[in-house]
Amino acid sequence: MIIFIGAALAVGYYEIQSSTLQSKFISKYAAKLRYRVADGPSDKIVFPKKGPYDLRLGYVQLPSLVEKLQQKGMVVTRQARFNESLRNYAEMGFYIPYSEKSQAGLEILDTTDESMFRVVNPKRVYNDFFDIPYKIIQALLFIENRNLLSDQYPKINPAVDWGRFAKALVFQAGELVNIDTPAMGGSTLATQIEKFRHSDNGMTSSAKDKLIQMASASVRAYQDGEDTSLYRRDLVLDYINSVPLSAAPGFGEVNGLGDGLYVWFGTEFDEMNRLLNIKNPQGAELEEQARIIKQVISLMIAHRRPSYYLVEGRKELAVVCNSYVRLLAQEGAISTALSEAAQVQPIFFRDFSKKSAVRQIANNKGVNVVRNRLGPLFDTSLYSLDRMDLTVTTTLNSRLQEQVSLYLNSLENSETAREYGLLGKSLLAADQTDALSYSFTLFEKTPQGNMVRVQTDTTDLPFDINEGSKLELGSTAKLRTLATYLEIIAELHTNLSGRSPAEITAELGQATDTLTRWACIKLLDNPSLQLQPMLEAAMLREYSANPGERFFTGGGIHTFGNFRKEDNGRTVTVTESLQYSINLPFIRIMYDIVRYTQANQWENNRQIIHNDKDPRRQAMLDKFIDKESRVFLSRFWTKYQNMTADQRLETLLAGITPRAVRLTVIHRHLFPNADQAAYNRFIRSQLPGTTLTDKQLASMYEKYQPGAYNLQDMGYLASVHPLELWLLDYLRQPGETSLKDAIVKSAEVRREVYGWLMRTKAKNARDSRVRTVLEIDAFSDIHRRWKKMGYPFDHLVPSLATALGSSGDRPAALADLMGIILNGGQRLPTQRFTKVEFARDTPYETIVERSKPQTAQVMHPEVAKILKETLGKVVSEGTAKRLSNSFQQGDGSPFLIGGKTGTGDNRIISSSSYGHKTSSRALNRTATFVFYLGDNHFGTLTAFVSGNSAKAFSFTSALPLQVLKGMVPILQPYINAANQQVK
Repeated sequence: MIIFIGAALAVGYYEIQSSTLQSKFISKYAAKLRYRVADGPSDKIVFPKKGPYDLRLGYVQLPSLVEKLQQKGMVVTRQARFNESLRNYAEMGFYIPYSEKSQAGLEILDTTDESMFRVVNPKRVYNDFFDIPYKIIQALLFIENRNLLSDQYPKINPAVDWGRFAKALVFQAGELVNIDTPAMGGSTLATQIEKFRHSDNGMTSSAKDKLIQMASASVRAYQDGEDTSLYRRDLVLDYINSVPLSAAPGFGEVNGLGDGLYVWFGTEFDEMNRLLNIKNPQGAELEEQARIIKQVISLMIAHRRPSYYLVEGRKELAVVCNSYVRLLAQEGAISTALSEAAQVQPIFFRDFSKKSAVRQIANNKGVNVVRNRLGPLFDTSLYSLDRMDLTVTTTLNSRLQEQVSLYLNSLENSETAREYGLLGKSLLAADQTDALSYSFTLFEKTPQGNMVRVQTDTTDLPFDINEGSKLELGSTAKLRTLATYLEIIAELHTNLSGRSPAEITAELGQATDTLTRWACIKLLDNPSLQLQPMLEAAMLREYSANPGERFFTGGGIHTFGNFRKEDNGRTVTVTESLQYSINLPFIRIMYDIVRYTQANQWENNRQIIHNDKDPRRQAMLDKFIDKESRVFLSRFWTKYQNMTADQRLETLLAGITPRAVRLTVIHRHLFPNADQAAYNRFIRSQLPGTTLTDKQLASMYEKYQPGAYNLQDMGYLASVHPLELWLLDYLRQPGETSLKDAIVKSAEVRREVYGWLMRTKAKNARDSRVRTVLEIDAFSDIHRRWKKMGYPFDHLVPSLATALGSSGDRPAALADLMGIILNGGQRLPTQRFTKVEFARDTPYETIVERSKPQTAQVMHPEVAKILKETLGKVVSEGTAKRLSNSFQQGDGSPFLIGGKTGTGDNRIISSSSYGHKTSSRALNRTATFVFYLGDNHFGTLTAFVSGNSAKAFSFTSALPLQVLKGMVPILQPYINAANQQVK
């Protein structure tokens, strides 16, 4: 029996030392854990649910990220599949054995798979075990796992150091019975890596956690066979490359020794390796090596409590570090000279306030558009996005993008601008070139959608002007107006062409708008008239360019002017109006659109305007009152937001001329419980030189007591808007206040304030308000039409000036409209990326790609055809004529080019009470050209200057035309090659 026990103990001891049996059985088990990647989505995959590493690389979030992409029309085309053994292993909570990445991050590829952007985290790593300076390996093994690389037992399980584990258990048991024992962990490097990568928060929270770490590390160690010699080297490599070292200001999470030395101490990776590889250093080199080795050892120690040692406990860290330096010398791991030099070396941490460690991100607008789309889509920050194990293939052409960006940036040089013909009338002066910004987009029409090939601008703004701005782009709005006009003509043709002449005649007799009457007459003249010739006839309709007419729009009377005075006396066709970008015809076209819309929204709308007894008027006036009063209330809320009661009163009084009656009304309203003495003090403080007696003040105190006047009268007496008085009283009340609550509680008050509008003598005022509401309703419907064609904003300015650009636009949205025209009225999705690859070469590999796009017919094909032809005339004969014949196909024949120009001059103009302009402040000036180049390419080019300096510029849309002309050598070869591929 004793012999048997002895033999068993001997075998057990040998197993502990050599891991012979473990290596045999665990390696066989590990060999069964396999996965493969195959086409289509997988239901045989188990994603991790926790762990800093798996969270950082996006593996935990991967199922939800894929779901979000699927909601955007993408499909899983390839995904990993676990075999049954691996799936069972993962479902039991163990960490999947595979060769984990020490480095990963977002990579963005262009349409040719050329890398445009790549973030790797950590950045500074060793690619091979033998690249690591030996002194680093010695220090690490001495501190963490001394016999890890021993050759004595090649099959040793690196996950368990039985001696260390036993001591840890004994010490833990001692703590349970209140015996004071030194703290000691049982973790090896292998289990530490499992812990800081895959355990919840990178910590061991229970005995179960520890067992999972040990078991997972053991299986991982034997996944390539019984001999763990090479794997143990890889452990050292992985640990050094990925050990977590807290988070640093401006840099974020720090992982790996290389990044740790750079971020915390400012030590460059290559210099560190050079110094540590010097053998027998002397003098200054010894001092430098001592400084570096002390930094290395301090980070190895700091790993145990990184947030403490690297921030608050730096003095304690230095003491512990010196202890280890002495021990390393005693064990012969480093020389005595190096130890002594290191002990006197102070540890100098980076001063983040003076020397930032912030990562520099490439300023590529096309790349940033992709990142800024993926971030919100994945509900994550750009910081977290950049750290994911993710490769995105974009539709951009990086070489073309770079060429265009370099060209546009070069134009800030006045000599370069002169070379490209950008100086002169309607263009730029030599001293203005560096103040201007440009934005450019180029799209390619494909069966998979409209592919963004170039998207760039020359601003330093964090957003992209093409997509992130709201600009007044001037006459480009005429294109949207014309599209709406033609769509209405197409609607009328559809509604009327199937009717009998008698029915059309009846419709003509009832029609109150010009467009319906015109359509009826055309179809009565030619009952078989098809849509295409009817649209052509609509383009030949004539409009006056006379600027003398006054228009009621936007709530008041307005006049409009033409850009060229020579056009003022002309009567022109719709085609000519677009071709030469004449304003007044488009004001009148928009007027006809509004009248058509009103006629379809309100039966007999003329009666609503003129008949005060029409029952529909009351609802319209209520709508007006509610809308306008909300505007005033919101304005006052913004004015007094975040102020104290005293600050609000001071702000109110600063806006009026102080007079006794005004001050009395305000005080009695806002302080209804104040006594006579308090009121007297207030008046005398506001009117220091007043001659009012106490008797007079007492009379006023009594006369304007609360309730003596309604809110409207009080506003009149105080020369303050009644709703401003009401809001100030509301803000004085106890409890939570908000604009939403104020709007609800003021509903009745707001109606009372507009009581004057309902009096008999105010009919003219009521008429104008009804007309305003009718116009607002009409523009709501026009907005619906524009939105269908890609308009980017949630409302239009309800004014005829919208036809000239007053509602604003975005270059990218104009390009969307041009794409609809080029695609025969179909709206194809705009694609900025076509493939997203998650976790490549891992058990979680998932590839998501664009599916066949869903198209929508948002415009009649015949309308699109007319628009394309008319835009071609803008280039061949109109405002964009300087581009005519500038682009040529491969055979030397000219491209068919079309487009629309537009110039926006956005200013705030102040006027006197008599209507005279008193001041004008420039906000920005823009000039835009939205274009198509041949049958497959389209885009926009915008020149832009912002701020008060814009007043010095007088460039027109001739500028973007000339800039585009200079891009011919860049764009023409690409477009010809792309068209050839299509053929």
